[in-house]
Amino acid sequence: MTKASQAANRKTTIDPNEAAHFGALAADWWDPKGSSAMLHKLNPVRLGFVRRQIDRHFGTEETAMKPLSCKAALDVGCGAGLLCEPLARLGAAVTGVDAAAENIVAAKAHAEQSGLSIDYRAGELAAQRLGQFDLVTSMEVIEHVTEPAAFVGELAARLKPDGLMILSTPNRTAASKLFLVEAAERLGQVPRGTHDWVKFLTPDEVTALLADAGLQVIAIEGIAFSPLSGLHLSSNKALNYILAARLA
Repeated sequence: MTKASQAANRKTTIDPNEAAHFGALAADWWDPKGSSAMLHKLNPVRLGFVRRQIDRHFGTEETAMKPLSCKAALDVGCGAGLLCEPLARLGAAVTGVDAAAENIVAAKAHAEQSGLSIDYRAGELAAQRLGQFDLVTSMEVIEHVTEPAAFVGELAARLKPDGLMILSTPNRTAASKLFLVEAAERLGQVPRGTHDWVKFLTPDEVTALLADAGLQVIAIEGIAFSPLSGLHLSSNKALNYILAARLA
């Protein structure tokens, strides 16, 4: 099969409606009190997990300022760069890909203001003709794509043989339907229409998709909420979870 026919057979994973929804939020993506306020609260929690997995996988010291020095990182569904910028500060050469061109415009502008060099691209991951990366991340994205299996396959194809992949996504439970969809959207914690509970994936479902793509889960934690602790890493995966995987 030629490269052209392989490209033709690749399934499109971007949902145009989802891309339009998130693209409309681009202008205030970096406002911690704006429409992406919940992401600003979630990001430090995810980064705690990311940093710990980086140190474990690559053998770096937890006190190292740039544990990703001389490494390449790819963030898929990067939005306006909330994770890309911290990864760049950890020393990585970062590439960010997002479905919404508006988000990429906002990401480039913010990176320039921050003095960071990040390669941002808009469109399908498969169309970017990227190489392979030491670290591949995708946070709260898989529940928004049209073909989760194809999406995971594309992520896996971008991972170096000794690389690390980190994904996070809401769990499909009664609790997530109540708190992440109905309550959060009605109370304005997240914009209306952000979540489709039916498209949420359980840990077992994501683990199976990863296994089909040749990946093995090596760590998984829940992201829970409590009035005292706020959002935090937990053994409770009822609302949201984050996992690390490597090639099996």
